[in-house]
Amino acid sequence: MKVRILKPAKSAMQSGQANSKEWVLESEPSPTQIDPLMGWTSSRDTMQQVQIWFPTLEEAKAHAERNGWQYAVEMPQSHAVRPKAYADNFAYTRVGRWTH
Repeated sequence: MKVRILKPAKSAMQSGQANSKEWVLESEPSPTQIDPLMGWTSSRDTMQQVQIWFPTLEEAKAHAERNGWQYAVEMPQSHAVRPKAYADNFAYTRVGRWTH
């Protein structure tokens, strides 16, 4: 079975870093089938619903190797945080005009 190990990005609805510090091991998506009678999308693979959380990448790799799973690691992308101050909105050197 193929699995992927990744660090999930934070939700767009959160300002903090909750649930983005641990590593997640999840199954690769398998092809889905369309039920001919109802038209519902289904899959026989129940491992798609399982997410296993690990505090470190090494523990996630060890768990995948212990179970004989092929794994791919997706490293998180870093982003630069620019410090801002509320007073910058009213600075004389502001490039754009200030309107309500």
